[in-house]
Amino acid sequence: MEKHKYTGKTKEEAIQAAKIDIEETEDNLIIKEVSETKGGLFKSKKVEIEVIERREVVKYIKEYLQKLLKNLGFEANIEIKNKEEVPTYTIYSDNDALLIGKNGKNLKALSIVTSQHLNTELGKTFKFIIDINSYKEKHDKQLEALGRRVAREVAKTGIEAKLDSMNSYERRVIHNALTNNKKVYTESEGEEPNRYIVIKPKKEEE
Repeated sequence: MEKHKYTGKTKEEAIQAAKIDIEETEDNLIIKEVSETKGGLFKSKKVEIEVIERREVVKYIKEYLQKLLKNLGFEANIEIKNKEEVPTYTIYSDNDALLIGKNGKNLKALSIVTSQHLNTELGKTFKFIIDINSYKEKHDKQLEALGRRVAREVAKTGIEAKLDSMNSYERRVIHNALTNNKKVYTESEGEEPNRYIVIKPKKEEE
């Protein structure tokens, strides 16, 4: 990843210099404030920032994954797609089942390791998704279908329903799937790692 440094009297001035030099909008830049020198009697205030182009980060993640998988002994191809402005890396390997692990355990570990490495490099979080042969995509659809099926039952009976415990990502999938439902609403309850979703009927307006 190529990192550029810019300075200005303010952070905004330094960012403006970066935008002009790189010829990119701020949305396409990852910006990290490196240092701030306070002004004195004969010195003016100076702010230094480090800038990385977003496309460089997207490319870097793919290269990091390729290297990591090779070191783990996997032969793999990686395809990148943007889903709602979030890059998704779909891995096709010579042993998808092992790479996914039981209930996606190894896939989750791969995502965590990559995320932690990237946070160290950037000094901030960067949203991305890692999938293996569309496992996560299929799993998400199954979760959405489960949520809608239980929601129909709750709407019909008027009795709330508790789902099995899920991780935060799985809960978010169901919350999002039912966020616009006119007959039910969702809440997360319980303590980690056993938090779960409760689907509840909405009270009819009088």
